Amino acid sequence: MVSKLYEQEHRIRFSECDPAGIVFYPQYFVMFNDLMEAWIDSMTPEGFHNMIASKRVGMPSVHIEAEFKSISRMGDDVVMSLGVERIGNSSLKLLLRCIGKDGVLRMQVRQTVVTTSLETHLGIPIPDFLRNPMQEYVIAQPESSKA
Repeated sequence: MVSKLYEQEHRIRFSECDPAGIVFYPQYFVMFNDLMEAWIDSMTPEGFHNMIASKRVGMPSVHIEAEFKSISRMGDDVVMSLGVERIGNSSLKLLLRCIGKDGVLRMQVRQTVVTTSLETHLGIPIPDFLRNPMQEYVIAQPESSKA
């Protein structure tokens, strides 16, 4: 099995920056959430919206580790990437990265999410409609961080 990363190009916007003109750190979490939604959209015909609204499956975060390596400025072009470090019964450990077009790692997050019923708000096994396509994104070993 060949693993791959889910990637999207992104230009850092004015609305994502603080008065110093660099990304205000909470905005990375918004960007990574948008990336996860787009990833789910790419894997399932019905998309993220249907997963929430119709299937009533949620994917809340239960643990996040963040490393800020280098600043991103308004106007920078970056690549946002997502890989799966581990798939459990009801949890998923993701490696999310923001890398500048210059190859410099700007920021990375290791995030654990769980699949839940949006009716009971209890954990449920990862549904097959997610588990099966997620297998393509399992990374054998996390890439080493760039300094």
